[in-house]
Amino acid sequence: GSNVLRMSSSIQMKTKTAAQKSKIRSPESQPKPSDKLNPKTIDPFGAHSQPPSAFAATYTRGGIPCRLLHGSVKHKLQWECPPETVPFDPLLITLAEGLRETKHPYTFVSKEGFKESLLVEGAAEKVTPLLPRLVPVLKAALAHADDEVFGRGLDALLQLSAVVGPSLNDHLKLLLTNLLKRLMHKKYREKVTVALQKLEQSGGKVS
Repeated sequence: GSNVLRMSSSIQMKTKTAAQKSKIRSPESQPKPSDKLNPKTIDPFGAHSQPPSAFAATYTRGGIPCRLLHGSVKHKLQWECPPETVPFDPLLITLAEGLRETKHPYTFVSKEGFKESLLVEGAAEKVTPLLPRLVPVLKAALAHADDEVFGRGLDALLQLSAVVGPSLNDHLKLLLTNLLKRLMHKKYREKVTVALQKLEQSGGKVS
């Protein structure tokens, strides 16, 4: 599987450089070989035709009951109503989907919203029935090529694990391949090792 990833990321990189080169090139100059890698020919669903993600659309529509409050030093979330009054279904799943966002403010709102939701009283009872739906969404964040998305997914997984404890054990198998893949990368080794230890402490043996 990793070959496919490598290929797709090298295609993306070439696409990016091609896009940059074609921007710089003046119309009179000769077309360069890099134009063959023009994003238009490679990716019909390029940035321009992409519909907003489900999370972005929900946020824009006002379907997420918290907003980014710009602070002078630190951003905060402002909830329209106390987070403990908001049903976890679908809010928590929507916020987890938002972890895959790469644009501000969605990145902050999804990460902080997920964390603050899990801090409410009775979070464990509310979230445990949602695990079968929540875990695949977190898996998608952990499988994402973007480092920051992976980091947010990992943090969210640890927050979830701390809240639900052993209830997560049956679902961890789904996520382990993604964690072990990043364990191969030097820059994640420490983070993932610590995460696996924490998961074990919260939920019991992770084999």
